[in-house]
Amino acid sequence: MRLKHPFILGFVILGAAAAYWGGYGLGRVVAAALAAWVILRLGVLMLGGMARPIPEPPPAGELRKVKIAYRCEICGTEVRMTVSPDEEPDPPRHCQEDMTLMTPVEDL
Repeated sequence: MRLKHPFILGFVILGAAAAYWGGYGLGRVVAAALAAWVILRLGVLMLGGMARPIPEPPPAGELRKVKIAYRCEICGTEVRMTVSPDEEPDPPRHCQEDMTLMTPVEDL
C-alpha cells in the first residue's frame, strides 16, 4: 500500500513519539495521534478539493438546465425558462419588447 501523503503520517508519528517520551501515557498518545491524523487528513482533502479546476462547459448547442423567470411589463405575462443553450440567456421578447428578469441575480 502506497501512502498518498506520507508527510502527514510522518508528522503524526514524530509528534506521538515526542509526547510519549515527554511522559504522557500510551493511551493518550495514541488517541492524540489518531485525532491529529484525522484532522490533518481532512484539511489536506479540503485543500485538494479547492485546488481542482472548474469543469469545462458542455459543448455548444447542448441545452443546459436553468431556472429563470421573466415578466412582460406591458401585459404582465410571466415566463419560466427551464432549459437554455447558455447559462445566462438573452431575455425573450413579448409584446415587441424584451421581458424583465424576475429571478434574483444571486440565483443565476
